[in-house]
Amino acid sequence: MPGENLTRDEARARAQLLAVDGYDVVLDLRSAVGPADGPEPRTFRSTTTIRFRCAEPGARTFADLIAPSVTSVVLNGRVLAPAAVFDGNRIALDRLQSENILTVDAQCAYSRTGEGLHRFADPEDGEVYLYTQYEPADARRVFANFEQPDLKAPFTFAVTAPAGWTVLSNAERTGEPAPVKSDSGATATWRFAPTKPISTYITAVVAGPYHYESELYSRTFEDGAKLEIPLGALCRKGLARHFDAADIFTVTKQGLDFFHDNFDYPYPFGKYDQAFVPEYNIGAMENPGCVTFREEFVFRGKVTQASYEGRANVILHEMAHMWFGDLVTMEWWDDLWLKESFADFMGAFSLVEATRFKDGWITFANRRKSWAYRADQLPSTHPVTADIGDLEDAKLNFDGITYAKGASVLKQLVAYVGRDAFLEGARRYFKRHAYGNTRLEHLLEVLEETSGRDMSQWSRSWLQTAGVNSLTPQATYDASGRITELAVLQEAVPSHPTLRPHRIAVGLYRRQQADGALVRYARAEADVAGPRTVVSELAGAERPDLILVNDDDLTYCKIRFDEVSLDTLRKHLGELTDPLARALCWSALWNLTRDALMPARDFLDLVLRFAGRESDIGVLQMLHAWVRSALVHYAAPDRREQGAEALAEGALRELRLADPGSGHQLAWARFFASVAVRDADFQLARGLLDGSARIDGLDVDQELRWTFLEPLAAHGVADEAAIAAELTRDNTASGKRHQVRALAARPSAAVKAAAWDDVVGSDALSNALVEATISGFDQPSQRELLEPYGQKYFAVIEQVWRDRSIEIAMAVVRGLFPMLQGDRRTLDAADAWLGGHLEAAPALRRLVLEARDDLARALRGQACDEAAGK
Repeated sequence: MPGENLTRDEARARAQLLAVDGYDVVLDLRSAVGPADGPEPRTFRSTTTIRFRCAEPGARTFADLIAPSVTSVVLNGRVLAPAAVFDGNRIALDRLQSENILTVDAQCAYSRTGEGLHRFADPEDGEVYLYTQYEPADARRVFANFEQPDLKAPFTFAVTAPAGWTVLSNAERTGEPAPVKSDSGATATWRFAPTKPISTYITAVVAGPYHYESELYSRTFEDGAKLEIPLGALCRKGLARHFDAADIFTVTKQGLDFFHDNFDYPYPFGKYDQAFVPEYNIGAMENPGCVTFREEFVFRGKVTQASYEGRANVILHEMAHMWFGDLVTMEWWDDLWLKESFADFMGAFSLVEATRFKDGWITFANRRKSWAYRADQLPSTHPVTADIGDLEDAKLNFDGITYAKGASVLKQLVAYVGRDAFLEGARRYFKRHAYGNTRLEHLLEVLEETSGRDMSQWSRSWLQTAGVNSLTPQATYDASGRITELAVLQEAVPSHPTLRPHRIAVGLYRRQQADGALVRYARAEADVAGPRTVVSELAGAERPDLILVNDDDLTYCKIRFDEVSLDTLRKHLGELTDPLARALCWSALWNLTRDALMPARDFLDLVLRFAGRESDIGVLQMLHAWVRSALVHYAAPDRREQGAEALAEGALRELRLADPGSGHQLAWARFFASVAVRDADFQLARGLLDGSARIDGLDVDQELRWTFLEPLAAHGVADEAAIAAELTRDNTASGKRHQVRALAARPSAAVKAAAWDDVVGSDALSNALVEATISGFDQPSQRELLEPYGQKYFAVIEQVWRDRSIEIAMAVVRGLFPMLQGDRRTLDAADAWLGGHLEAAPALRRLVLEARDDLARALRGQACDEAAGK
């Protein structure tokens, strides 16, 4: 990836020099459809004209373009020799005038990695689908530009493609597609209206024989003004029978109503298309007027309500970006949080207030914050407002800090300044900076105006320092058992010692004599500051069985318990009636396990005893993920077999007890498949596949068939022929991914060697198949087979980082780290690599350092679990 890494200093210098007035981009995509028996098409023609001004006539700068070749470069009528000015990543420009016109004609490459213009050929019907994905800086793979967020401009796109395709961009079409004479069959050119001024990374093109559905959103405002927004939703033709566009449109309309009610700034980008596209690297992308999503949000089989809630949350997250990110954009990636933290928070906020998913804050507390807590305890943790020196840094900062911690901090901010002041601040921010770029101080300015509070101290504590605090209750009682004093102790780790101001609620819970239910009987809000804060309002309350600091999840912290509370949870967690309180306790217990303060065996025991009583399906699915991680990484090695059998037995028990046809039954079925280890487990799975066994109410659809088949492959019970037969049943893009994963999962040294070569030694696989191969390769039951690859990993990662795109390189470096070895030798190897490769790319070192930290944490957890057994 040499030469691609734009630095912040370069971007700032260019922004001071240039102002961009507009882009005209012409893409000829007829080459996307080649002969069926010919080689895969590699390039397409891209012709770009940029109109821009220069503050210093005579100066020099560069335009960005990553392309196999450039046919011509013309600057202000002056023909520049491509060989002299283009180095594969940049086009050198000199002798600039006060007003300039640059035209670049290039051959750009179709992508197989999900970066730039991705080309996907559907194995089911041979149809070709294209879409773009640019964040943070891959528009330069499709057209010449100035690739930085603060050089906004209007964009006008024209796209030539097969006549029968659906072709979309950010803006609406200016007319019907115009036919084009072509030797390759019927083709046409689609022309689109100029966009509003936007950044390069949120421009978009989607093209192919997509299935398309439409709706209309209408809104009449208090002043009588009427707004109509054409809505579109599209997916591959092969997924059309599964596409529930009606639900997508329902959530979309609910979100638009919510944001219009609260933002007082009408949606500014005309139409609103939402494209569900194949082999997508991320969840979704907020391209204005043309949002793209991973097509896994089109559910091919039965899923739980947690999946529908998750999709709705992503739809609303991306919609929030239309204001936070697209209308008002950060100047540079340092302030990425100005869009991602807000979108993450507003996604949950609008989900709860505007849709049927009223328990969205439970998911936020249990799932999103878990991501944040992990990221904030890594050695690579950073403030929410980060120091981003270049694009590689930016790529890695799409992380749990920027998203989930930032969103958690904003939830704390709402508690701190009040909802009305927060939303009024947002409204002023949009109006003051529409179509512009901002930094941290611009947001603080409006919040100070609306709240009357000095935001500087809050910002220093929450946005400009890293690390997560722990809050622990400390109570004393009188002879009658009433509280004489309840204090909250705040701690920070030495590496990040900041103690922050927290607005929290403290809840007191007690078991009811009648039914044993654990319910809250007292609550007080308090401002915690410093190492110890007394909550005076709770003095005199009767002795609780459980003290829950951060009740209602107002702040961002790790919850700890006093001994009485912890003992109550060990015995009665399932009797805690409030689902949010229960989710907070589960999260706290998981953090205790990760911090080696609770043995993994205890967490397994809690899940086995109480998860079957968990009412919230999202929390249940999170518990399944956590307990499996506890077994694989934190259990003492000599306890793994026993723990695995206990989990498999418990999963099967709960599967049989679950209500037939329920989401809980489906969740337990999937979990059972993931932890199956006994011959009887495999016999049941095979029976569910061939029809000789059944569980009342469990519909073994195609997705669930793969769920049962993959562990059979991993344990050597299903061979290559069985996997091939399943692909024959499901010869689709999804089926192909499952097949690749199952093949790589088989317990064979030859299989592992082939999978390694497919991912590390070749770039033939697409991003989706790289991901599937790595997932299959890495099996906890195959630690001995994977042992030789620990040493190989450290020998190849620098070359992988140099030779592959950053998206693929990140997948390989993260996915193939020898975490499953889980031993001191692997930790020493990681330390040796870090110590001996100080000059390696900082982003690569960060990934290895993070994986190394996860391994060190796992070893501490194993030691804790081993000590508990003595």
